[in-house]
Amino acid sequence: MAMTFDHSEFPLQELLERKRQTVTAVLPARDEADTVGSIVERIAALGGLVDQILVVDADSRDDTAEVAADAGAEVLQQASLVPEMGPVLGKGDAMWRALAAVRCDLVVYIDADTRDFSASLVTGLLGPLFDDSDAQFCKATYDRPYTTGDREVANGGGRVSQLTARPLLAAFYPELADLTQPLSGEVAAPRTLFERIPFATGYSVEMAMLLELHHRIGADAIAQVHLGERRNAHQPLEALRPMAESVLAVISDRLQQEGRLIGAPPASPLVYRPPFDSLASAAPTP
Repeated sequence: MAMTFDHSEFPLQELLERKRQTVTAVLPARDEADTVGSIVERIAALGGLVDQILVVDADSRDDTAEVAADAGAEVLQQASLVPEMGPVLGKGDAMWRALAAVRCDLVVYIDADTRDFSASLVTGLLGPLFDDSDAQFCKATYDRPYTTGDREVANGGGRVSQLTARPLLAAFYPELADLTQPLSGEVAAPRTLFERIPFATGYSVEMAMLLELHHRIGADAIAQVHLGERRNAHQPLEALRPMAESVLAVISDRLQQEGRLIGAPPASPLVYRPPFDSLASAAPTP
């Protein structure tokens, strides 16, 4: 079973005192000029907790790159990283390509579209990695209310997580069933761990990463950290269906690899980037 923490267990000053490794914060971004600047500023204000703030911009049509740079981030275009891999393929591809520019020991991935961003998101995700726990991979969880008109349903948001991801995990990977937001995009781990795994491209990345790391390090080395409440804009069902299909595709693909599902193709095609460290090992010696 995954470990569970609360962000309040990891005050900033204690983390600064215990810090022994360098940290990179990676923000994949596309058309996030309204939010990315304040996020970068709040991460930069953490007293040196984060050593590198890296924004990977997916050719934004707005001022995302300029706003992020003005706030103090190192900004690189997604297509400029590992260009030999061809066209960019969404969020998972951006997360993977970012590893080419990461300079630090620990990596925390942060969504660039978060409104009312709190620095506790960063401190919370890093806390278990600084602690004496056995955590090697930390994943965000939060309360997701659902509002419609004047009515609010506690924890009624995150419909793909609650109606697709969690039931499938409970059925096939019960040791991960206690993860309340398995599709959260904010995660942290040692850079060397991220470099050893393939990354699914697009929005399949969260579930694919979770299952790959479960296979490699086990549920007991996975932690979820409660980060308070998250209020995201609710999307219509037609926008949620492709997300649900990508979750089903990843789990089906994994079950086929494990020999537990025979003859059923994934619900939608999956594209993976190879483990990043395999590129280095395949490079010719000068």
